[in-house]
Amino acid sequence: MTAPDADAAPSVPVPGLGAAAEHTDSTDTTGGVLGRRHRALTLGIISVVSLIAFEASAVNTAMPVAARALDGIGLYAFSFSAFFTASLFAMALSGEWCDRSGPLAPLFTGIAAFGAGLVGAGTAQQMWTFVGARGLQGTGAGLVVVALYVVVGRAYPERLRPAVMACFSAAWVLPVIVGPLVAGTVTERIGWRWVFLAIPVLVLPPVAVMLPALRALPADDRPGSMDRRRILLALGVAAGAGLLQYAGQDLHPLAALPAAAGLALLAPCALRLLPTRTFRAGRGLPSVVLLRGIAQGAFLAAETFVPLMLVTERGLSATLAGLSLTGGGLTWALGSYTQSRPRMEPHRERLMSLGMLLMALAVALAPLVLIGAVPVWVVALAWIIGGYGMGVTLSSGTVLTLRLSRPGEEGTNSASLQVSDALGSIVMVGLAGVLFVSCGGGAVTAAEGAQAAPRGAFVAVFALAAACAVAGAYVATRVRPRAWSGSDGPSGARPRPPARDGRAAGEAGV
Repeated sequence: MTAPDADAAPSVPVPGLGAAAEHTDSTDTTGGVLGRRHRALTLGIISVVSLIAFEASAVNTAMPVAARALDGIGLYAFSFSAFFTASLFAMALSGEWCDRSGPLAPLFTGIAAFGAGLVGAGTAQQMWTFVGARGLQGTGAGLVVVALYVVVGRAYPERLRPAVMACFSAAWVLPVIVGPLVAGTVTERIGWRWVFLAIPVLVLPPVAVMLPALRALPADDRPGSMDRRRILLALGVAAGAGLLQYAGQDLHPLAALPAAAGLALLAPCALRLLPTRTFRAGRGLPSVVLLRGIAQGAFLAAETFVPLMLVTERGLSATLAGLSLTGGGLTWALGSYTQSRPRMEPHRERLMSLGMLLMALAVALAPLVLIGAVPVWVVALAWIIGGYGMGVTLSSGTVLTLRLSRPGEEGTNSASLQVSDALGSIVMVGLAGVLFVSCGGGAVTAAEGAQAAPRGAFVAVFALAAACAVAGAYVATRVRPRAWSGSDGPSGARPRPPARDGRAAGEAGV
């Protein structure tokens, strides 16, 4: 996948980049991402991203078995949302940490935390311990992902960065294909714990391969300071989301107290972390950021419950349940490629609306398998459709964010996208868990829970996700500022770009 007019594109600042990367751009004019100079670092980055991707796909496969073995179906959604809650805070911390002292410390701290979380999950004897270990995994993943982007900015010249970003996407393809099969086989033949315990050992070789290149990274001659306010805001969002999810698992009247405290933390902190008018779908950048959170949250909330539904309601093995999601990963890459075509540029917002409608269709189709006469391959077909919609929508959101950013603010606005992604995932998976438990889904046990109440709980979850996807289709109609004509292309004149508070051109009065 190549970006149109990549050679003429302006430099995109990355958090923690600074003058060292600019120097790299001006002096490195030979070789490619797999050339002698960059080969070890590129292969190491691809390997680390692939392992994180494998863990993500493998967990979806092993989680139903793990939750039932630990007698924790009632906390099933929490085991996912804990990961995203912790990663949201870790991403903000990693960006500030990289700005202050470079990417190596947060990168290796993140890898260590990720590995420790995997070991904790694999050895957990209680569900709450398992949930805590998932939170530690999320902390590690958040630190690593942001640090890797900073490494790319410092180690590669501008002309190679699109190719490295393509490698990031490609690193997810093979794990999406083989992850469910491998994880399902390991779960059924050896035990679900080894899905978690085997990965930490596999992280060590790629780290050793890229270590010399990481040590050779140029130092930033303009080190920054950590924005403690932004870190505290991210901590407030994470703590508020955690309290809300905890309250949602307990329907006792006293649960209103942590719920109120969580909402009091989450709402004001999220408002300050994201661009102005984001939650009002202001035209331009605010709607782009909002749409990313809606898309991630709606799709992930549904995807979280697909394996559990297939295992408990249709009797599928963990392997087959996980494989039902594989096609979505492949069409996700295809959708990302589709939006990158130059002829799609004038129709980007329509393409994003179409992507959200495809997601809504996919989520609505999935619970049909609760009807015994409906074949289970309907879920696989639905995720092929939904994955394509996700690829179109999320990649377009990144493109528009960079285009709607003032020079020097691309990093800040890109961080807003990541926060929105994580926040959307936390809120939607948390709400889905509350709905699932309140509708009787917590009664699902090792006995397969084949009563009517759990089926109604699944329907409630998918209905919520589908409704959010439909709302996202409307938000997609507002991603282009009024001052931006449909003929503006990648190299066309920008409208008045957003100021630092996120107000996009044409937004006033909307």
